[in-house]
Amino acid sequence: MSQPSDGQPAGEAEASRRVFYFNGGFLWQTRVRRILKLAGHDLTLGRPGRDDLIAVWGRSPYAARGEAVAARTGSGLLRIEDAFLRSLHPGRSGEPPMGLVIDRRGIYFDSRHASDLEHLLATHPLDDTALLDRARSGIARLQEAHLSKYSAFEPATPCPDPGYVLVIDQTRGDASVTHGGADANTFREMLYWAQEDHPGAPIIIKTHPETTSGHRPGYFSTKDESTRIRLLSDPVSPWALLDGAIAVYCVTSQIGFEAILAGHRPQVFGQPFYAGWGLSDDRHPLPLSRRGRKLTRAQLFAGAMLLYPTWYDPCRDRLCDLDQAISTLEAETRAWREDHTGWQAHGMRLWKRAPLQRFFGQHRRMVFGGPPQPDRRAMVWASQTDTAPVGAVRVEDGFLRSRGLGADLIPPLSLVCDDLGIYYDPRHESQLERLISARARLRPDQDRRAEALIAALIRHGLSKYNLGQPVPDLPEGRRILVPGQVEDDASIRLGAGTICTNLALLQAARTANPDAVILYKPHPDVEAGLRPGAVPPAAARDLADVILDRTDPARLLGMVDEVWTMTSLLGFEALLRGVRVTTTGAPFYAGWGLTRDLGDTPARRSARPTLRGLVHATLIDYPRYRDPVTGRACPVEVVVERLAHGPLPRPGPANRLLAKLQGMLASYATWWR
Repeated sequence: MSQPSDGQPAGEAEASRRVFYFNGGFLWQTRVRRILKLAGHDLTLGRPGRDDLIAVWGRSPYAARGEAVAARTGSGLLRIEDAFLRSLHPGRSGEPPMGLVIDRRGIYFDSRHASDLEHLLATHPLDDTALLDRARSGIARLQEAHLSKYSAFEPATPCPDPGYVLVIDQTRGDASVTHGGADANTFREMLYWAQEDHPGAPIIIKTHPETTSGHRPGYFSTKDESTRIRLLSDPVSPWALLDGAIAVYCVTSQIGFEAILAGHRPQVFGQPFYAGWGLSDDRHPLPLSRRGRKLTRAQLFAGAMLLYPTWYDPCRDRLCDLDQAISTLEAETRAWREDHTGWQAHGMRLWKRAPLQRFFGQHRRMVFGGPPQPDRRAMVWASQTDTAPVGAVRVEDGFLRSRGLGADLIPPLSLVCDDLGIYYDPRHESQLERLISARARLRPDQDRRAEALIAALIRHGLSKYNLGQPVPDLPEGRRILVPGQVEDDASIRLGAGTICTNLALLQAARTANPDAVILYKPHPDVEAGLRPGAVPPAAARDLADVILDRTDPARLLGMVDEVWTMTSLLGFEALLRGVRVTTTGAPFYAGWGLTRDLGDTPARRSARPTLRGLVHATLIDYPRYRDPVTGRACPVEVVVERLAHGPLPRPGPANRLLAKLQGMLASYATWWR
């Protein structure tokens, strides 16, 4: 949040003051109005007084109306602008911002006057260890996820061969240029010096996304190209582009700020907010004497990204910190990058198509079946790979699925997409295996996030389906939980090994633990009569001390000493709660040193992640999540809150009727699976 003179956040300090506006943008931009209201600035129409504030948008042409009223009435000005991490697409494409800057002194891109950001960078101690750790983590997260102000690009889009000088173009007449001490001649001068300073090196001019989208022209065009100079309009990742640059030249572009974060010392020809702090070579003829302080990259980031903006969480409809904003934008960006070219789905049952369309069809509607369409990616339900083209992405339910069974046609809140294999098939490498290996070492922020997620799951008693009744009284002794599974499930067929039935698992557990209290928990789908895997009652009573029908597995895990399983997800959920796990097959969580494995696990699982590393890969990195309330792609934490507290939309009457019909026709399960 911006900082007024008393050092308190603007939204808190000015909450009691009325805020008036005089241009229509504040009327129709509902997201902007909502953020301002949550920050304590409830916009209104009317005639302001001397003690009131007038909101204007930066230094746009329309701001003059509010500025004129402020001059006549003596009201204060509140300048509003997009935050530095804005959205997938530019604002002119109609997408609302993820955050705002709310500035009482000026605005960050107007170097003629001090802004709240400049004041903050000049006077704030910026020496708090926790703050700077958050800053370093924030920088790493933006780089890892390839997030920028506008993030609608493919990180894999090729960049020019390394060794070029990067020159950053901007949109002609942009306020950050005109109020940053620059003009068209500044851009010409910048290009001249880029060539003079680096004789013989290729020059890459990166166009602005709004220029590429056709909204506004830039200062450079194809007329500036030569054998040495190339105009790059492809939507490449700024972070990948910066990696290949030997030098960066900019006027006031935000990419200059990102260049500093990436380790460059950019040549700056304007007077942007990041100039004058000892992190850039400032080539503007007029020095910024107000900025004499030397900052580190972490300090600059802390001020510009953590302390100055007001961030918004669109799923929870509340203000949030930068970490939450990054998590939200990560989820939305991933969805766009995977979905914007469109999907062609194969092997999908009719009832799954509507939920899949909601998940994957937000940016371009999915098509189901038919001959291959080269302009679309192919997907297939993981158990139906024989119905799809070679190379189709496999899709399966995620590990925090729903409140209710998939077999009851309850739509999922999470799905996984895997272009290598699928997590339950140990015969082939999967993307989950790669992610687990990559998370053998976690950054502090990743470790904290995984730890907080584990704590939330335990606190709320969450599992995959979140069904079941309270746990009955259990016999005393060393309790071993044996979870039953669906015996024709793909994870059993492909990963169970020699012990591949619930009866065989019970027998193995009892043989190895003759004195233990064996608790048998049948699978919910089997209990509902929808899938095979029932153990004959007499055999179950002979091998198990207690049969826990329809019991909540999450509550049960807190009462047992060990879990014996073939490949059940309950083994993973047990690890989260500190319960010892013995596997007889090769589930995705086996072979990493966290379980006792009696079966054969792939030798390629040689990494040794911590439990938090396993959780980060499995629940944060691998699945995609969809908020059932807003319909938005979201991070895992939102789904955890929905499962814990609701609200969750109830299945419609048609769904409930179909589920009842399915139960009556359980012997014909292949019709709907």
